[in-house]
Amino acid sequence: MAPRIKFCGLTRVEDASAAVEAGAWALGVILWPGSARAATLEQASAIAAAHRRQVELCGVFVDATLDDVAAAVDTVGLTLVQLHGSEGPSYCAEVARRTGAKVIKAARVRGREDLQALQPFHTDFHLLDAHVDGLVGGTGTTWDYELLQGRRSNVPLILSGGLTAENVADAIAAVQPFAVDVASGVESAPGIKDHDKLQAFADAVRAGVPEEVA
Repeated sequence: MAPRIKFCGLTRVEDASAAVEAGAWALGVILWPGSARAATLEQASAIAAAHRRQVELCGVFVDATLDDVAAAVDTVGLTLVQLHGSEGPSYCAEVARRTGAKVIKAARVRGREDLQALQPFHTDFHLLDAHVDGLVGGTGTTWDYELLQGRRSNVPLILSGGLTAENVADAIAAVQPFAVDVASGVESAPGIKDHDKLQAFADAVRAGVPEEVA
């Protein structure tokens, strides 16, 4: 099967609708004010209301309090929580317990030690992104997939970091992830998606899988 697609950094319902039409598995809204793609709870709720039960609804957080995460899950109706900061394994487990949402633990990769540090995280998914100093995510930068040769986890992998319609097929061939995650690679501006790029990315993901197993 082709990897699933998580379109992240959404702020507008019309962009979310285009992402769903392109075949999104998950819609990501960044609920961390430090991001150029940050969405308000109102924007996130509007996106969720339009596409509830059609796709996974993912909220991205960076070192938020448990109360804030739980409140956002309840307010928006999130089904996925992505933790992109320095949250530890027990925090991730408590998010899952309190909210009932699936949990993605994200890591920024620059060496094998970053993959090893994810070993204690028995979350539903691991998301691996590029490490760029001063940036938490949405870097538009790829990373060295050969580092994954040292990965020893059975947790499903979501691949992120600089993916575009032009390079995603090669990335899938190299990594064979459960899902791919894209934000900057399908934008006309931070938080504003280009609908043609959304479709082109989805087409490229599907085209990268041989027809007999697509």
